[in-house]
Amino acid sequence: MTSSGAVTAVSDAVVPARRATGSAHHVAVAAIVVAAALCYSVLALNRFRTWRSSTYDLVIFDQAVRSYAQGHLPVAIVKGVHNGFGPHFSVLGDHVSPLLVLLAPLYLVYDDPRTLLVAQAVLLAGAVVPLWRFTHRELGVTAAYGVAVAYALSWPVAGAVGFDFHEVAFAPLLFAVLFDQLSAYRHGCGRRRHVALACAALPLVKEDMGLALAGVGVCLLLPPLLPQRGRPRRRGDVLLGLGCLLGGPAYTVLATQVVIPAFGGRSDYYWSYDHFGPTVPAVLWHVVSQPGDALYTFFNPATKTHTMLMLLAVAGLTPLVSPYLAVTLPLIAERMLSESPGWWDTGAHYNAFVVVPLLCAGVDGAARIARHRRMRRSGTVWTAVVVVAAVLALPGSAFGQLARPSQWRWTDDMRAMEHAAAQVPDGALVETASSLGPRLSSRTQVLLWDRIPRWAPWVVADVARPQFPFCGLDDQRARVDLLQGSGYRVVFRERDFVVLHNPDAVPRLTAPPAPPCGGS
Repeated sequence: MTSSGAVTAVSDAVVPARRATGSAHHVAVAAIVVAAALCYSVLALNRFRTWRSSTYDLVIFDQAVRSYAQGHLPVAIVKGVHNGFGPHFSVLGDHVSPLLVLLAPLYLVYDDPRTLLVAQAVLLAGAVVPLWRFTHRELGVTAAYGVAVAYALSWPVAGAVGFDFHEVAFAPLLFAVLFDQLSAYRHGCGRRRHVALACAALPLVKEDMGLALAGVGVCLLLPPLLPQRGRPRRRGDVLLGLGCLLGGPAYTVLATQVVIPAFGGRSDYYWSYDHFGPTVPAVLWHVVSQPGDALYTFFNPATKTHTMLMLLAVAGLTPLVSPYLAVTLPLIAERMLSESPGWWDTGAHYNAFVVVPLLCAGVDGAARIARHRRMRRSGTVWTAVVVVAAVLALPGSAFGQLARPSQWRWTDDMRAMEHAAAQVPDGALVETASSLGPRLSSRTQVLLWDRIPRWAPWVVADVARPQFPFCGLDDQRARVDLLQGSGYRVVFRERDFVVLHNPDAVPRLTAPPAPPCGGS
């Protein structure tokens, strides 16, 4: 056999082997995605089945996406009435999240809040694919599988799944696509326009994603920190970096100061930084002129430090040596510098916004350490740490509910809620306790049973279990007494779930919101 013939024979053998290996990886990654989507769906649907979903926020998004599906703006009457914006309030006046419109076609197939729960499960699981690709390119195949599993099991993702539905469903996938495209471009196998498109899509998740985009701009403008694998620095790279650095915050300002008010909201509705100043420039000046005070606020009380340590543990602490950390810092600072305790801890969905950037920063940090120390096995050690950290956090996360028999068992309270919900006719306007709203939302117009009476013809009350937004059980019982004294008739009562009806009631849907509990 000639040398050329030998080369041809070897080539013919290698190419099919590579294709087979690639196909095996495709199957394995797809299996992780499917398993994660099923796990998330089962958890979310079981919460719905056992009446653990809540009106805030599942009914808000259900009403908004249904409105999109009907060809209208995303109106959520439950949000508008409760917050004093009126019954025709569009959620674009609350958060600028136009990507929600992509879910509207699903409601033409199955018009139900559970559609959102399954869609969120698929979106969250879908981030595994670009995250695997990014990690494979940066740290190798072993780390790619480890990071994919660590993400799928991570407590921030569990927090999002256990919070019913939120626009955060889009964030991990789009962040993963962005980092994958950025990595491909820097390795010479991607295109700048794909990076630009991924950057443009990210702010459509929520208005404050523009702050994260500024962090992406920092990374693009610091080639000494992010080696371009032999690719020379180009003018287009600088322009893209400047566009992200300046355009991201500009978009956030435009969205909060112009778009949200244009859709009936208030630009200061979520403002929670009065201890620094009344405006963004005042806050920035305070941070610059009194950095010690800002630093103290960032880490205190201890809940904040605990949350940040937990987030760093998700990525094995190595984000601290990666410039990709700049992508997460604005989003974390937005929460930790605020006066809102609900933004500080490890609950709810907020941490799912940053889990993928942190993991990508961790991958990059681990790769840097391996190159600097010339330690080939350091990436494997880091991967093992990340996976172990994810597994150890499982029992305390929402995923732990899957292993608890009590979370699957129906109770007498649940049966009573089902019987109470059945009393409300289709198409009715109903004020309902928060836990019953999701089960009524697909066939009635749901309002939150509120501290301000809305005088809907139907009311479903709970006088034995504390309900948001009431200040206590005494307030809930007093409300039922008020309704009975105002012409409402009790048509059903079981285990202190009460259904009241007044066919002559005149709804009042434009009253201002109630002051905070204990307020005047």
